Amino acid sequence: PMPKLMAGTGEDKVHLLVPITADRGLCGGFNGSIVRATRQQVVSLTAQGKTVKIFCIGRKARDLLRRDHADLIIDSMTGVTHNNPSYESADEIGTRLVALLDSGEFDVCTMIFNTFKSAIAQVLTRRQLIPVPRPEAAEESDAQAGPKALHIMEPSEAELMETLLPRNLSTQIFRALLESYASEQGARMTAMDNATRNAGDMIDGLTLTYNRTRQAVITSELIEIISGAEAL
Repeated sequence: PMPKLMAGTGEDKVHLLVPITADRGLCGGFNGSIVRATRQQVVSLTAQGKTVKIFCIGRKARDLLRRDHADLIIDSMTGVTHNNPSYESADEIGTRLVALLDSGEFDVCTMIFNTFKSAIAQVLTRRQLIPVPRPEAAEESDAQAGPKALHIMEPSEAELMETLLPRNLSTQIFRALLESYASEQGARMTAMDNATRNAGDMIDGLTLTYNRTRQAVITSELIEIISGAEAL
């Protein structure tokens, strides 16, 4: 039989969303875009009659989504992307997802995270983790090529898949954590640069206003002195 990670449960009723955000703010719209996309996904899936559950990665996802969807959050992890993400954290997330799948908590699992494009641009990404999606190109080539010869494997194909699929799951999560971490640093750098520039512009504007006001007061005082002298 095909492993559950690849085949899924055979249903499409319960969707688990895994938003990945930072533990801290001050990084522009980085966290807000993920939370907003998750909320939109919840609305969309609910409108289709699906049941939605959420597994939050990052303090911001947990705190912001808890305001509207506290009843949908079944698990959360913080401190994962606080410093450079580790494979051990990704593996722990993968282990929890497999346990939830085995206990029948969901049918389809989708990650929502930011992919790093550049220091000033992050791409919102949705990636289905479970069941493992088959590449469209592979399906087309399989259809054109026809039946293929069987390969003899040692150990068996089933044993190999049981070992490799959980590792693939953890690797996909680790990649998403790294992409998210890089995006977070780029977004924070850009946000702080903008804040510094805006503060500088505000200081320049206030300094100009101060100097103009001071000059106006001095001019007014001089006029009063001159007017008083003339009156004598």
